[in-house]
This record gives sequence, structure tokens and C-alpha cells, in this order.
Amino acid sequence: MVVRGRLWRLSNPQLAEPERQALVSELMDARRAVKDAKGDVDSIKLARQRVDAAKIGLGERGPVWWTDGEPDYNRKLAKNTLYRDWFGKLSAPP
Repeated sequence: MVVRGRLWRLSNPQLAEPERQALVSELMDARRAVKDAKGDVDSIKLARQRVDAAKIGLGERGPVWWTDGEPDYNRKLAKNTLYRDWFGKLSAPP
């Protein structure tokens, strides 16, 4: 996925739907916990750990889930990667 010119990893499409949904629910709960912690350093730390664990489970962080040998360009500017030509075609006006 590309957001403001940066590549972002998507969730692993091979996850079973119940597992994916459980991880998404945990991610949303953890994000709410970060917001609700309101300055409590220990609570914020635990909530952020939950966010990280859910994102790793979804495949958005951590080891890559794809098997084609391509490197992880997460958060890299698309124009600075091997995908620059593809991205240029997306960005070009018709």
C-alpha cells in the first residue's frame, strides 16, 4: 500500500479470517488503551506492546510473510525503491 508516497506493508493475506479478525480486534483495543492511558507511563508501555504484538501477528511488522525473496521496503519512499517505475505510473496523470 502507498500512503503519501511511502510503501506500507499490508496484512498477511494467508491469515485465516477468524485469526485476522481477532488480531484486528486486539489491535483496535490496544490502540484505544494507548489513548485511554492518559499519561500513565506503565499503561502506555503495555498498550504499545499490545499494538506491536497485534501488528506482528497481522504481518504488518516483524518477519516478512511473502516468499518471493523481495526485501521489506516498509516506510520507504516508493520513488527510492525497485517499485519506482510502478509508482510513477500510478502517480502519472492519465
